[in-house]
Amino acid sequence: MKRPYNFSAGPAALPPEVLQHAAAEMLDWHGSGMSVMEMSHRGKEFISIYEQAEADVRELLAVPREFKILFMQGGGIGENAVVPLNLSRGQRADFVVTGSWSRKSAKEAGKYCSTHVAADNTESGVTDIPPASQWQLSSDASYVHLCTNETIDGIEFHELPDLKALGSDAPLVVDISSHMASRSVDWSRVGLAFGGAQKNIGPAGLTLVFVREDLLGHALPICPSAFNYKLIAEADSMYNTPPTWGIYMAGLVFQWLKAQGGIAAIEHRNKTKAELLYSYIDQSSFYVNRIAPACRSRMNVPFLLRDESRNADFLAGAHKAGLLQLKGHKSVGGMRASIYNAMPLDGVQALVDYMRGFEKEQA
Repeated sequence: MKRPYNFSAGPAALPPEVLQHAAAEMLDWHGSGMSVMEMSHRGKEFISIYEQAEADVRELLAVPREFKILFMQGGGIGENAVVPLNLSRGQRADFVVTGSWSRKSAKEAGKYCSTHVAADNTESGVTDIPPASQWQLSSDASYVHLCTNETIDGIEFHELPDLKALGSDAPLVVDISSHMASRSVDWSRVGLAFGGAQKNIGPAGLTLVFVREDLLGHALPICPSAFNYKLIAEADSMYNTPPTWGIYMAGLVFQWLKAQGGIAAIEHRNKTKAELLYSYIDQSSFYVNRIAPACRSRMNVPFLLRDESRNADFLAGAHKAGLLQLKGHKSVGGMRASIYNAMPLDGVQALVDYMRGFEKEQA
């Protein structure tokens, strides 16, 4: 059976091989007589699943030993509160606002600490990233927050800033939810990274946090114990019952990524897919992408029909062609193609072919 191509921004498509593997083990994991969903999180069966997943993601992303990897719950929105509860120490935090998610992050953090917007691209129409040389960083910031890929707006930092070169000693906190495991990470510039799993890693419900050890142990007194990074790290993510099924599925995705050739191979594939789609949009007089080319997202490609009265027909035809969930976020409208790791090049080619055909029909 040929499956349609799912361009959902999240929860997003998973590799068919992963889904088939999970289906085969659904009732009986490795002869244990149990589904993974029925296991004790402290039993030897699940501990082996957890340890392999942790080892695989550390290997894939080349995560240094001085970083703890935490498997948590609450998603990226949850981390917008958990980060300031753990890192702010009652001081202000700086935010570089480049779209919807970083704006929400700053607003949420304001409940727990003083916040300062060091840069904001709102005046430019949310189409680019303010140059780092123009950021107004605080001298006393507890951390600097970036959303390195704005899922809604289609803006991505392709290189992390060097805060020390900008005169800041604050740790860099990065929300990597929608590009996690799609590219390499320069950990030398990162203090903490977090991401919800439901884009590239697995089902909704699991959150991964990569935190440098020296940042542990500074939680505010009001921080709930279940969200205290130090307690979670000391308990190897078993302080409370973790999202066991999500961890299992993430582990299968990590194994799939290794079989694809690792992060370097998947990053090359992602560049190829994005270039194919953007190249067609740029040469078309029917579609437009308004994001500055230097910061276009490889994962989330928003685009507009120049004549938006044809949006409904476009979406209806796409669905009939087996191209699903292309409607843009309600806050920005238009269309959005999310082309995460699991989206094959053939899927992007099918979308381009449909867009080309629709354009000719409307001429």
